[in-house]
Parts: sequence; C-alpha cells; structure tokens
Amino acid sequence: MEEKAFEKISVKDICEKCTMNRKSFYYHFKDKYDLVNWIFDTEFLSIAHKTPDPDIWDFLNDICPFFYENRDFYQKALCIKGQNSFPDHFRDLLFPIIANRIHAVFGKKEVLDFQLTFITDAVVMAFQRWIVDYDEMTPEDFIHQIKLSIRYITIQYGDMDETL
Repeated sequence: MEEKAFEKISVKDICEKCTMNRKSFYYHFKDKYDLVNWIFDTEFLSIAHKTPDPDIWDFLNDICPFFYENRDFYQKALCIKGQNSFPDHFRDLLFPIIANRIHAVFGKKEVLDFQLTFITDAVVMAFQRWIVDYDEMTPEDFIHQIKLSIRYITIQYGDMDETL
C-alpha cells in the first residue's frame, strides 16, 4: 500500500512481493481485505489490554497511539471500501466494547441495537476523520475531543423529551 492504491493491488501482486503462491495465500486468507484485517488483528490485538471486557476508555488509550504510530498504513486502510473492508472489521470489533459500556451506563433494556450501531458508526467515522484529515492531532487530543463531544451531547440533549 506504500507503492500503490489498495484497489489496484491484486493477490498476484501480494504473492509476488512475498514470494508465495496463490494457493498458500488463499489457504491463510479469504482475500486481500482479510489480509489487511489480519495485519490489524495481529499487530494491535497483541499489544492491547488483555481484559475480557475492556472498558471503552482503556481501549481508546490502547488503540489511538497505535493508529497514530501506524497512520500511514491506516490512512489507507480506513478508506478501503468493499466486502470484508477494514472499516467494517473495525466496526465489528468496536461494537461489543461500546455495547458493554452503554449497557453498563443505561441498562440493557434502555438501549436498542439501532442506537448501538449509530454510536459505533460514529466512532468509526471519527477515527477515519482523525487519521485521514487530522493526522497531526495527537492521540491524547483525539481522546479529549471524543470525551468533550460525548459530554456536550449528554449535556445538550440529555434532558430532551421525545419531541426532539
């Protein structure tokens, strides 16, 4: 991805670069999208907190420096579209972490799947905007901005009734 756009990279290109045959590639990966997701899983998840139910703030404190240090790769990975794309994979990883935190605050019956999906999508998009558009913003500043945004929404709209 340093040399060409992801869309223009073929499995053949990957195999040639790694001196492996296509059969070996497909033995390990479904497609090139799966390879990108595997890179994230092996690199990030190996350094992340090893708690069974990570708190969202612990997770952000782990993941933000990782994305920032590897932003050249993730600027491209977060813009990949299509089946098994990295943004979809990242969303799938975030969803249960966000759901656990939201359920702990509001209770399981108070929050619908729609709201959890909405919040998870917002977080994924915030990461994409940060890494792609605001790549000079430090991880600490990004986390601070996320907390400010949540606080603002809670204060602004926390008391609103159903007539919004």
